[in-house]
Amino acid sequence: MRLLVFFDLPTSTKAQRKHYTQFRKFLLKDGYDMLQFSVYCRICKGQDAAERYLLHLETNLPPKGNIRAMIVTNTQYERMKILIGLDKKEEKIGSKQLLLF
Repeated sequence: MRLLVFFDLPTSTKAQRKHYTQFRKFLLKDGYDMLQFSVYCRICKGQDAAERYLLHLETNLPPKGNIRAMIVTNTQYERMKILIGLDKKEEKIGSKQLLLF
């Protein structure tokens, strides 16, 4: 299973930027990997583990902003399509690998 986290946090003030940084550091420390800006993913051993990480996420929410979480199976995750425009920042190097520049 995978737990995907999508977020949109305000960064207008110094305090808001601090909350953004704290939330991002929490995600990284909790085992999430960045897929793209404001989209993070974590591998979970099953539905119960995903639910536990979701509760852990809820206890570490910043005071303002929008956060969405979605639990998907590995099969659903593997069916994700990577669409690359003219500004190539990523290149697909294998069916299950991704090379980031």
